[in-house]
Amino acid sequence: MQRRGRFLDGSTMGHVARMTLTGAMGITFVFLVDLANLFWLSQIGEPILIAAIGFAFAIQFFTVQIGVGLMIAATAVISRRIGMDDPERARHEATASAVLSVLAQTIVTVLVVVFRVPLLELVGATGETLALASRYLLISMPSLIIMAAGMAGQGALRAEGEGRRSMYVTLTSGAVAMMADPFLILGLELGLDGAAWGVVLSRVVMVVQALRFAIIRHDLFAPPALWAVRRAALPFVAVALPAILTQMAAPFGNYLLTGVIAGFGDAAVAAWAVVNRVTVVAFGGIFSLSGAIGGIFGQNYGARLHDRLRMTYRDAMMFCAAYTFTAWMLLLVSMEYVIDGFGLPPDGAEVYKAFARIGAGSFIFIGAFFVSNAAFNNLGKPGRSTLVNWLRDGVLILPAAWWLADLAGAPGVVYAQALVGGVMGIVSALWGWWFLRRFDAPPAQGA
Repeated sequence: MQRRGRFLDGSTMGHVARMTLTGAMGITFVFLVDLANLFWLSQIGEPILIAAIGFAFAIQFFTVQIGVGLMIAATAVISRRIGMDDPERARHEATASAVLSVLAQTIVTVLVVVFRVPLLELVGATGETLALASRYLLISMPSLIIMAAGMAGQGALRAEGEGRRSMYVTLTSGAVAMMADPFLILGLELGLDGAAWGVVLSRVVMVVQALRFAIIRHDLFAPPALWAVRRAALPFVAVALPAILTQMAAPFGNYLLTGVIAGFGDAAVAAWAVVNRVTVVAFGGIFSLSGAIGGIFGQNYGARLHDRLRMTYRDAMMFCAAYTFTAWMLLLVSMEYVIDGFGLPPDGAEVYKAFARIGAGSFIFIGAFFVSNAAFNNLGKPGRSTLVNWLRDGVLILPAAWWLADLAGAPGVVYAQALVGGVMGIVSALWGWWFLRRFDAPPAQGA
């Protein structure tokens, strides 16, 4: 049988490193822009602004992860038709995916805008901080609707194999935000409102770029048709629902932790906001790993090259360890500079030090968690990914945070995240390896 997959031969470590680093470029740049946004706000000298955006992030994290789940579904249904050599059906699936994504995010946006105040109160926002965070969400949330169309466009590009142009979409929108944010926040003296409008602008640019590449360059979208949306709805939801459930676990855990740390005041919440953004910048490669190596698992799974599946799993674990150790050392070296740069007060500085010294090191095991997720998702057991994610973020994280916060104060929240992430990383990694060692059955359907 002729093999066309590029991952069926050659070094699995080479494939893992190349795919992960390429995927990391786009996602890390977006997170770097987000961190810069926080830096410009810090230059105003009002920690309450940083705390407000920290509370808003706890809510927005949910909505963005829903968008990621929808994009995963779009990529799956479109690529399936491309693989079946049915390009016209693929074009209709792409349009239907965009329509369904926009509808889903419209519902989410309306709910968050209407209930933004009680949602923020639940996570611990009060007084002026609550008012600022509420205004930030009111400005930025409606742009989530058009962002859904852009993410569907990116999903179509990835299904087509256009990873490079998909990355360009992210880089372009991030570059625009990088230039606009200091002008809006400091130049026009809009403060937190400027940060929110910067988010809106970057999302508009992302949509324009994604659809321009998908429609003009590749003709990946057909004219909208109700019958096509109806036909695509069931297979789209079948992929989107478990993907969204898995993606929602992390923001739920972050929401719970933000609520715990809010009990220690705005300084602690401001530091937590910095920790969240530094985390995604420093470990962008780890966050992109699960999606990046999915294709390697998938191709070798289809070809039934089980030895290469195990080699990919092993090499991804080794890559995670090396990547995390390097990032951890850089965070330790830069710790005082970050604290001074963001003007964190003493209480907030202790939270960030707990992250740089302990929390960052736990990503050696958290990275293993992402590798096992990729294996389960692409080898016919997505339910296992959903299970371990919700066990970590929905069951274990809150009692651990209460316990360690009682012992160590606000830094205890960071220690709890590291402890639970590390334990679940080890458990999930061992479960994944056990699964692969016994992996000789034909491809299975479902979880």
